[in-house]
Amino acid sequence: MSFQSQALSEIKAEFPKYKDAHRSIGAFNYMKGIAPFLGIDAPTRRKILKKIFLDLPEPTSDQLGKTALALMKLQQREYHYAAYDLIEFFIEYADETFLDKYAEKLITTTPWWDTVDGLGTAMISPLTILYPNKKLIEKWNRSENIWLIRSSIQHQRGRRKQTNVPYVLELCQRHAQSKEFFIVKAIGWALRDISRFNKHAVREFLKSNPDLGTVAVREANKYL
Repeated sequence: MSFQSQALSEIKAEFPKYKDAHRSIGAFNYMKGIAPFLGIDAPTRRKILKKIFLDLPEPTSDQLGKTALALMKLQQREYHYAAYDLIEFFIEYADETFLDKYAEKLITTTPWWDTVDGLGTAMISPLTILYPNKKLIEKWNRSENIWLIRSSIQHQRGRRKQTNVPYVLELCQRHAQSKEFFIVKAIGWALRDISRFNKHAVREFLKSNPDLGTVAVREANKYL
């Protein structure tokens, strides 16, 4: 049995055993109806997946990408979360072609902040450390897709002092006049992260952008 078929068959067999109708309704409403839910809480989902992942064979980079995409195409939202959980668990097998081949498709399949940010943490930030891909980040940042723009702005989340501050601020600056909530929020989070170790840079950005969205300003000021 291939990596993909084994992963999909085991996840699809296990997840329905833990469905919770009451929780699924609450999650569906909270996520604005982006997709139906089985109603599995995050700790339970991760526990189920860890057991499955430990028994899977080592994947190739393409097997990992194709399996994640297959999970993203299933109906219930927990399978979409499993896609980025899978990538995070097997991240060492993703090669320098992974982002170019799979990232955009993963981000834009039933996109909402939950999967976009999950993929950012599990896939984009770690892989752009290993395999810097400025061309792809630039493409996303200059696109018309709000989720690709959000992903580009947040692509260095969690790096702290390893963050390329001038470049992240450049990505933010291009969208400083945006009124799109999810882009403004991403700018705020990027500024908030930078403010932990470079308050001066954030203060200067805010000073240069007096019309920056309120949500971004609030996030940026959190640690100032």
